[in-house]
Parts: sequence; structure tokens; C-alpha cells
Amino acid sequence: MTDPEKQLSDAQSHSVAGLIREELARRRISRQRLADQARISISTLEKALSGRRPFTLATTIRLEEALGVPLRHVNSAPAAAPAIGIAPPELGSYARPAVSWIEGTYLTLRPSFGDRDAIYAYRTEISWDDAATCLAFREAERLDAAFTQFGTVSVPNQSGHIYLVTNRHGQYRLIIAGRPSITGEMYGILTTLQVGLGAQLIPVAAPIALLPLRTVADVQFGRIAAGHACYPAYRAHLARTIDESFARFLPV
Repeated sequence: MTDPEKQLSDAQSHSVAGLIREELARRRISRQRLADQARISISTLEKALSGRRPFTLATTIRLEEALGVPLRHVNSAPAAAPAIGIAPPELGSYARPAVSWIEGTYLTLRPSFGDRDAIYAYRTEISWDDAATCLAFREAERLDAAFTQFGTVSVPNQSGHIYLVTNRHGQYRLIIAGRPSITGEMYGILTTLQVGLGAQLIPVAAPIALLPLRTVADVQFGRIAAGHACYPAYRAHLARTIDESFARFLPV
């Protein structure tokens, strides 16, 4: 007998969350409305979508019934699956043991797009996705939860850099970071789209730092203003991205 309270794996929960976000965006309905239709609490839905709690089988079935779409992949033999434990060639053909040192939870810092004197801080988790046989990342603790990103991690030997790639219906967001320092920090460049006037989106690039959460004594998420106790340390990390040539912004 199937246990309705059985929790989905991290990879399955990640996949289900992505499909639900797409359905919410496509149908333009709120999370509260979906929770009501599925007869679950909004807290349960929010925690599962943010990655703070895995989906249970019972919750997933209720969401499938509310949305009228399958959220769980039916197991079938793929026509041509990559070798077990080896990432696809387009991601660098790396084996999990070779990149296990990248796995972990990171405090992520970038300049705030809404306040030039503030720093935006959130959490990024990098872990192995068994279903896709590659590293995957997902964000959490973002003030703008609707723009939470997740995707795959490319680690090619040739460049010596790490790429966190989001691809949603052909729209890309990219982080290029240098390999971790001896203490685990990664510094690099974020390229994404910034909301401009009205519905206009503007390409933007900014320095970004990913710090292993275990190495940060006082962790604060959200918009960190200039007067905040964490601001000097956070700003020093972002400055290190440029000062130590982890990335360059060329003058025009």
C-alpha cells in the first residue's frame, strides 16, 4: 500500500516545484488560490515551493487534481541516458565525486537593483540531482520570492569556472564564478534582466559572491542597507570580486 505521507526525494520535489511555478505563471493565479483549490494550507505550499520542506505524496496528488496536470514523471526507460553519475556533455561531463566539494548551502550576495547603496542577500543550495545526473541549484530566502531561480550547474574543465544556468522557456540567467577559494567562497558575475519602466526588462550585469553558509558567523537575508551590522562584511566580499580580479567590468 502506498503511504500518502511519504516524502518525495529532493530531485522529485525540485521538479514538482518547477512545474507548479510554471502553471501558476501560465494561469496567472495566486498561490493562495491554488492552496485553497488543493485543500492544503498556504504555509505547506510556500515551504514546499521554497525548498524548505519536501512535497509529500498526498500533497502532490491534491495539487495534481487542482491543476489537472501530472506533476510526477512516469518512470520509463530513456532512449539514451547519460552514464550513471556523469553529467551530460553540455554541462562538462563531470562525475559527482569530482564536483562534490561544490555541493552545499551558500549565502549569496549581489548589489540591490532597487537601492544602489544596499546589498541583496539570499540563499543558494547546490546539490546533486540524481534524475538529471548533474549538479543543480535553487535559491531561497528571497524577498522577491516570485523571481526565485533554479537550474543546472556546468563545470567544464577547459575554463576552470563554474556556471549556474537558468533556462526558462528560452530565457536565460547566468552566473559565472571562479572555482572556490581554499575557504569555499566563489566570486564572479551575474547576468540577468532588471525590471525597467513599466513592463520593460533591461539586461544587467553585477558582481556576485557565494559564501559557504557554515563560514558566515552572522547570516542575514534580504535587503541589507548601508547602516546594517552585516553591511561592511557583505560589501567587502562584493568588492573582492573586482579588487582581486575574479571578474572585470570593462569601461566604455
